[in-house]
Amino acid sequence: MKKVVVTGLGALTPIGNNVRDFWKNLLNGKSGAAPITRFDASNSKTKFACEVKNFEPLEYMEKSEVRKMDLFTQYAFAAVDECLKDSSLDLNNSDLNRIGVVWATGVGGIQTLEDELFNYCQNGKIPRFSPFFITKMIPNIASGQISIRYGLRGASYATSSACASSNNAIVDAYNLIRLGKADAILAGGSEAAIIQSAIGGFNSLRALSVRNDSPETASRPFDRTRDGFVMGEGAGVLLLEELEHAVNRGARIYCELSGCGFASDAYHITASHPEGYGASYAMEEAIREAGLTVADVDYINAHATSTPVGDISECKAISRVFNDCLDKVHVGATKSMTGHLLGAAGAVEAIAAILAIHENVIPPTINLTELDPEINPELRVSTNECLKKEVNVALNNTFGFGGHIVVSLFKKYSQQ
Repeated sequence: MKKVVVTGLGALTPIGNNVRDFWKNLLNGKSGAAPITRFDASNSKTKFACEVKNFEPLEYMEKSEVRKMDLFTQYAFAAVDECLKDSSLDLNNSDLNRIGVVWATGVGGIQTLEDELFNYCQNGKIPRFSPFFITKMIPNIASGQISIRYGLRGASYATSSACASSNNAIVDAYNLIRLGKADAILAGGSEAAIIQSAIGGFNSLRALSVRNDSPETASRPFDRTRDGFVMGEGAGVLLLEELEHAVNRGARIYCELSGCGFASDAYHITASHPEGYGASYAMEEAIREAGLTVADVDYINAHATSTPVGDISECKAISRVFNDCLDKVHVGATKSMTGHLLGAAGAVEAIAAILAIHENVIPPTINLTELDPEINPELRVSTNECLKKEVNVALNNTFGFGGHIVVSLFKKYSQQ
């Protein structure tokens, strides 16, 4: 099997519209949560979210293109633009048949769907829809639009496994490159679901925090008083590249992607298994595939959404897998700052894991004041300040509604 490395990063998040600002604010423990501005949330049970701030699509596309793309695709363009520049990949001198796009989303163009249906209901009996309705809404369209923009003729498709979607995209791209099907792939995801129907729907599931009096402290993974996740939005993308291809062009290499694990809770449509058996299996598979042991893992970017059941389940899984070396591995939850980006979460959190390796520093978990007594107190959970530590291996955990589980493993790149 061929080796796969990360040579480019791009991010658009609630705490930074590029990788540099995202990372700086992550290390500083900045919360992206604030009252919702995207729509009038006065009648919503939850009135806040982690929105992307000051996004200007005309920096990345023509005005005529903006009206043809849902916001989730516009976010994708912004992240990919940064990633390709960061990678220094010269597309004019590359075999574009060997470069692909695997792009993820949990809900796709849900803003477009809501707008079109609201307009239809308000405009009477005549079924008038935008000619761009379908092509803005469908979840695969971001990968298609990116491929068209850059002339990438390699594999191009979408992954949708709820909140595991973009980690799924990263692992799919990893496997395609390992198998020799591509030289490089843009792998990531985007989401733009801070809309009336999505907030209302998640409220009906009792999944969202309702801490309206203090939005910036609402996302509090592992804390005894957590009451649900905070909706986020944005995009994240990695340029994954076959090692020899990267070395031959003199690419800067962030790290190596060297293991993955897939599993299913096979338990419930929204709740994770109380004992986290699927999560344990997926973490073990990622470590085994990388040829490592649990003692080699330094950092876990936990899925940790700040839901009462999910955080405990994941911590049980981690405790089971790392039972003999809990004093070595550090567990963190960057969703405490970004909120939950749904289908884009895995890619954004992969960037955090990669930079933890590259910079040897672990981001904090903010708003954690009292560890839930049901969580193993021996877990080394990063708290309100970043931790400087040699990070050679990091796991990125992602879980989705329906029981989908995807774990990716990144390790420090060595030329030997």
